Amino acid sequence: MCGRYALKTPASELVARFGLDESEDFPARYNISPGTDIQVIRQSPEGKRVLHQLRWGLVPHWAKDRAIGARLSNARGETVADKPSFCDAFKRRRCLVPADGFYEWKTEGRSKQPYFFSLRAGEAFALGAIWESWRAPDGDIFRTCCLITTGANEIMVPVHDRMPVIIAPEQYEAWLSAPPADAFELVKPFRAKAMQAWPVSKRVRRSAEEGADLIEPLATTE
Repeated sequence: MCGRYALKTPASELVARFGLDESEDFPARYNISPGTDIQVIRQSPEGKRVLHQLRWGLVPHWAKDRAIGARLSNARGETVADKPSFCDAFKRRRCLVPADGFYEWKTEGRSKQPYFFSLRAGEAFALGAIWESWRAPDGDIFRTCCLITTGANEIMVPVHDRMPVIIAPEQYEAWLSAPPADAFELVKPFRAKAMQAWPVSKRVRRSAEEGADLIEPLATTE
């Protein structure tokens, strides 16, 4: 699964990188966790790409209450097109989640060591995701999302057997608007040679921790 990631690239740069027609400012965050509002790129019915905040933790439109979102922060790519919790969103409401990197934990004996994964080029990239719109009994609309995961590539394998789906820039349009069968072809491990990874502070396991030092390579044993 993918339970934490970082986004430090400012909105002004994301506009150019993702071809956004609408955006909003946001602070850099280095320890983004499920259950919080995150930056999400969607495509409007008019074909415009917009960046808004949605809650991380999918609440299907048919859910009786939104508590289910706490259990749906990730969707397995192998079943995302078929599983009732995700299939409708995958068919009609795919989106991109901009990130500068994500964390995964390697089990070492009785402890777990976090690693930070990013692109070798050092640029922001897009995680494949889906979103939903849920109407509360009082009529309020609650918009949520979840990330899609797939099998690990070569750089991930020593740490974990899963990784988030990364969508390449030339695939953004297809992910956002192509038929589901075509989009499903993009649910696969990203190129390992384009990625890098290093161990980081175990402080990142605490969701309240924040700061650029969380993504710095671990210099000493903690």
